[in-house]
Amino acid sequence: MPGGQPDPLILSKHGQIGASVPRVDGPLKVRGAAPFAAEFALDGMVYAALKFSTVPKGRIASLETTQAEAAPGVVAVMTHRNAPRMAPMPMFMTAEKAGGSDELPIMQDDRIYWNGQPVAVVVAETQEQADYAVSLIRATYESDAAITSFATAKRKGTEPALFMGQPLKVEKGSADAAFKASAAKVDETYTTPRHNHNAIEPHAATVTWDGDRLIVHDASQAVSHTAWSLGQVFGIAEDQVRVTSPFVGGGFGGKCLWQHQVLGAAASKLAGRPVRIALSREGVYRLIGGRTLTEQRVALGADPDGRFNAIIHTGAVAMSNHSVMPEPFILPTMSSYGSPNIKLDVQVARLDMLANTFMRAPGESVGTFALESAIDELAVALGMDPVELRILNQPDEDPLKGTPFSSRHIAEAWRAGAERFGWSKRNPTAASVRDGEWLVGTGCATATYPYHRMPGGAARITLTRDGAAKVEVAAHEMGMGTATAHTQVVAERLGLTRDQVSFAYGDSLMPGVVLAGGSQQTASIGASVIAAHHVLIAELLKLAGNDSPLAGLGADEVGTVNGGLAKLDDPSRHESYVSILTRSGRDHVAVEGSASAPLETQHWSMHSFGALFCEVGVNSVTGEVRVRRFLGSYDCGRILNPKTAASQFRGGIIMGLGLALMEETQLDDRNGRVMNPSFGDYHVPVHLDVPAIDVIWTDIPDPRAPMGARGIGEIGITGVGAAVANAVFNATGKRVRDLPVTLDKLL
Repeated sequence: MPGGQPDPLILSKHGQIGASVPRVDGPLKVRGAAPFAAEFALDGMVYAALKFSTVPKGRIASLETTQAEAAPGVVAVMTHRNAPRMAPMPMFMTAEKAGGSDELPIMQDDRIYWNGQPVAVVVAETQEQADYAVSLIRATYESDAAITSFATAKRKGTEPALFMGQPLKVEKGSADAAFKASAAKVDETYTTPRHNHNAIEPHAATVTWDGDRLIVHDASQAVSHTAWSLGQVFGIAEDQVRVTSPFVGGGFGGKCLWQHQVLGAAASKLAGRPVRIALSREGVYRLIGGRTLTEQRVALGADPDGRFNAIIHTGAVAMSNHSVMPEPFILPTMSSYGSPNIKLDVQVARLDMLANTFMRAPGESVGTFALESAIDELAVALGMDPVELRILNQPDEDPLKGTPFSSRHIAEAWRAGAERFGWSKRNPTAASVRDGEWLVGTGCATATYPYHRMPGGAARITLTRDGAAKVEVAAHEMGMGTATAHTQVVAERLGLTRDQVSFAYGDSLMPGVVLAGGSQQTASIGASVIAAHHVLIAELLKLAGNDSPLAGLGADEVGTVNGGLAKLDDPSRHESYVSILTRSGRDHVAVEGSASAPLETQHWSMHSFGALFCEVGVNSVTGEVRVRRFLGSYDCGRILNPKTAASQFRGGIIMGLGLALMEETQLDDRNGRVMNPSFGDYHVPVHLDVPAIDVIWTDIPDPRAPMGARGIGEIGITGVGAAVANAVFNATGKRVRDLPVTLDKLL
């Protein structure tokens, strides 16, 4: 709480917190016993396949389904002609629990809004029969004039971008005038392409109706949001919808509510049977939006000693007519560096395309590429070490809000990272280091991501007479170690061993409104568990009664230790949970607690930071780029579990290497159709692309965050694109300002 005492768990390291514990879900996954969304087998289940439109805008002129309906095993073919009546999805950020990707009618009329929109659903006894029957459907279209080119859209005019209801436009001082008067300047344009999430598990849902109750086994980052939103779509109460998501094979922002879950539920209602709808890899590209493209101008003005006196970061992004998600690329520039003059602005160009959405570190992933590349260019112009230039321009307070930082130790991260990487041995002269036919270079960049905590957090703790505890939160585990870290935290908080604690999640029937996004789930769960823990202590003191060693004590006078409660300044006054429950005649005690509003972010500027170092080799004959080694030095508060944290950091860095060197969703400007909807054409990093990745951290707890921990799920990808591009410049003398850094740009 702002102004309150820090969580006692962060004051020092404990036996549970800070331990490198293997993931609790690991054994289930390696045995193949963890049920994913497309692995729930329901009695009488049928399988769905989708037919996608091939025009970006217009209407369906004809839709011939007779052959498909007569195909072997087909149970039903659903189109706009026979689909149940449904309301549009409540679009994300339009209500507390709204989770929809767009607000378009879903198979309610003959209108087409993007190239790839579903126009028919076949359900059949097997997946193969459904896939074959879909191939028999014939559709023709009457096309309307569509805007599918970014250049065309910009010519028609742009509009100010809004992100989470706030304008992406900020001005402080007189940036344009200060830039013109600066002794040293950089003014360049940087571009980034569209990206797809490409989780290893394609999107899927297994759906059934039990009377007027809807049950969805989903691959979801937002079970509570999905349950409420589906209730709105089908006109039923939220408590008539249950969404489970026990295991998710990667999400990165793309696994919330899209049209396939709605179509699966509608097809199940139409067919009267459970439906499994599992998108093909191509289907993911057609139906699930990704990161949109950006065009960014960064202009930096500095004094001769390198101090920034003007930061300008502006540009435009592509966005559909039915989306609320621009790519907010200015976010990292709002807090990374100090300057008396700052100008930030994002404009939107509207296209007829699939709605884009959040993708790992939205804004920061691509915004840091432009900002950190420009800082490297300024360092070259000034003849300064780029690490020292970044440290020199660290702000003492939030550059725009003027609020103090809750905890900021990026300078320590830079120093530690530079020493570990051997930065002092770097040759600053571009294209001067060779290893045979390879040109070798090093580069650096800042990583950053804000601290978030969602309102509406709640948790349930159940303590049983055998001394075991179960925590329930409608949270999510997508491979990031959520269940593991919170098992450790709860064990420490309750004074239990890890094997006495179970952490249940992934079910909308559980308390809490938690979204696995914005790197805020750990803080949100932690705050909810703290609240429930306070309620539990009060309840246990009531149950203890007058015969207990704890008699007469208030909740603020006791702590949890050794499987029970004890007076803080007199540990001899102790009674175990087992004893309290046994004497009270109770088998268990269950309590719920709701976290306070995230007021800490109103009083403090809260961010995680990192210092990134990269060494590349660029083949002087072919232009091939190979990342030789990579180091991330992070300042993210307390690290709850070094094993799972290192995995998160490395995973983000690997995704950043893809962003830097190979990833690009290619859209045909003529018709708005994705041209590379497969892993054969959309390249992601594989083992041979990834070098040894070293990660270190300050492990200095943030006193304003629950458990002292800030999120780590997204910061890993930020800054990586710039670190690689800056290393490529140091190796070759060629500056690449348009991602990805492919060999054709270096030859």
